[in-house]
Order: sequence, then C-alpha cells, then structure tokens
Amino acid sequence: MSLTLSEANQVIQGTIAKAEELNIKINAAVCDAGGRLIAFARKDGAIWAGVYGAQGKAVASAGFGRASGLLQERAGSPIISGIVAGEGGHMIVSQGGVPIIRGGEILGACGVGGGTSQEDEDCAVAGAATLG
Repeated sequence: MSLTLSEANQVIQGTIAKAEELNIKINAAVCDAGGRLIAFARKDGAIWAGVYGAQGKAVASAGFGRASGLLQERAGSPIISGIVAGEGGHMIVSQGGVPIIRGGEILGACGVGGGTSQEDEDCAVAGAATLG
C-alpha cells in the first residue's frame, strides 16, 4: 500500500486550510514511507527556509514512524544522530511532522515549516486527518 499523488495533494490542501485558519504562511511536504517527496506546496510569502524544514520533518516522521517533535529531546543521542547521518542529513527532528498511517502501515508523512513549532504540527495533523 502506498500514498497516491491525489491523496498527497489532499493532505497538502488540509495543511493549507489550517494555515489559512491560523493566518500563517507555511511550506508543506508529503513524502512516502521511504522519505521521498510526493507533493509540496509553498504559500505565497512563506519563508524559503521552511521548504527544507517541511521536507526534513516529513522525512524524520516517516523514518521513525512517529511525530518528528517526539524525537527532539533525543536529537543528540548517538542512535538518532547516526540514523540522521546515515540517511544523508535530510531528517529534521523537530516539531512539525506527523506520520500518515493506514491499517497499521506507515505510508509516509506530512511535514510543515514556516509557523511556530506548534502551528507547524497543528497544520500537519490537520493535513494528515483529511485521509480519515
């Protein structure tokens, strides 16, 4: 089972809807279970660094199968550091990424960057929730 482009775009639209509700400018990324980008959107005026933040949080969330913020306090541990390095340094273990799980299987993740850490996570959660 995998995420389709249509589903990934649905998640992106959910993140954007939440960002509009919060009146913030975000970048949103959806990746597959292997951390490869499926869909991406950058709201007008969103900070450019959020492009990397959104993707990195999605990759971390997909790789570890949990919200990227849950990894933050252990970011400096040898295990987390080693995995991040082995993956190529693309993971960002900071709040704002959530896994997309269906039937107990990790299909991918949604990552958001551009707001506060909590706003990013709220947008990612809203996006993932669009898939039911």
